[in-house]
Amino acid sequence: MTAPNHARGGATVNVLNRMEAWEANLVLNLRLWCEGPNGQHHARDDYLNALPAAEAERAWATFQRMTRKILCTAPRPLIRHAVGCNCVGSDECIFVHLVRTASDGHLNDAALIATLLTGPAHAEHIALMAGEVGSTLRHIHGQKSDPISPAAAPNVVRLH
Repeated sequence: MTAPNHARGGATVNVLNRMEAWEANLVLNLRLWCEGPNGQHHARDDYLNALPAAEAERAWATFQRMTRKILCTAPRPLIRHAVGCNCVGSDECIFVHLVRTASDGHLNDAALIATLLTGPAHAEHIALMAGEVGSTLRHIHGQKSDPISPAAAPNVVRLH
């Protein structure tokens, strides 16, 4: 994380070892992708080692399109921590929350979350890609994504 930008989007709000494996992997893939061609090669290997070649290439292409779309349409730079850092910044957590929400089947909510990273004109498209990315990573890590129909969701949720 660079010092001048730490205030907006870089504040530590989580740590990798407290996240689900697929979410931590998503953060690492984002960090690697942002490092350039060498990092992108390492992130792509995660997909190639876990999926059949054609499926891996399709999934990797979706991850790249989604990430590129977010970074190219963001109103400010996306702040991330270093690849080896255990801290997870607020921008990275928003990225994870977007992918989690979309892969849970809540695309309208995911589109709203996407507007925290990009303009509203791109939010729905990003939410659709995020759903695919999340479903793929959950599959790779052996976790099923069980989309809940918004119509079947309870209207009131009790937290305590």
